[in-house]
Amino acid sequence: MQFGIMEMIESMGLAARITNIILLIMSMYSIGVMIERWWAYRQAKTQSRAYAPQVAKLLKDGKIGDAIKLSGKKETRYSHLAKVLLAGLQEYQFQQESGGGASRDDMMEAAHRAIERATAVNLSDLKRGLSGLATIGATAPFVGLFGTVVGIINAFQGMALTGSGGIGAVSAGISEALVATAFGLFVAVPAVWSYNYFTTKVEGFTVEMDNSASELIDYMAKKT
Repeated sequence: MQFGIMEMIESMGLAARITNIILLIMSMYSIGVMIERWWAYRQAKTQSRAYAPQVAKLLKDGKIGDAIKLSGKKETRYSHLAKVLLAGLQEYQFQQESGGGASRDDMMEAAHRAIERATAVNLSDLKRGLSGLATIGATAPFVGLFGTVVGIINAFQGMALTGSGGIGAVSAGISEALVATAFGLFVAVPAVWSYNYFTTKVEGFTVEMDNSASELIDYMAKKT
């Protein structure tokens, strides 16, 4: 008797089908997050590499307004560096033009707080979807294990109904168990790999933002 994939699916019970549908949804979600995060990080890296030398030259020339315009351009909207520096530059310019008689230390503190807020918001955006990958990587094997248990229960039920322990009585249930186990691992492993990879990327972006923020604060200290 031929027992291929279609026959295996048709022989599955309701619980096994629901388990595999859940795993399929988890897989589709994780693949979507992987593609979206890869594209977002690639854009952030590419635009930041082009942005950094340009804004450095403008700041060296004392062109704060031009640096703000560059940081807010459409071409830099995905740059993590541009988002952080824009907040600091705007606050610095505001403090300079407000005429409120703020001291140098107050101006520096206001700019520093603006940079910290922008960094926190940007980090939250960079980490978007990663918690979902971590959850899928941690839980998919257990969802598959549930399907395995259900398959084994069906196998024993087949044995009880037929009164025989032959392979024909248990093959359907065992196949359900093996499919669920394999599917759970198939979903979990790429999710864990990609989560670790993207987390490393975010850590690198964080270091870059911190370094750029420190350099901007140093620049403001010299100019104030």
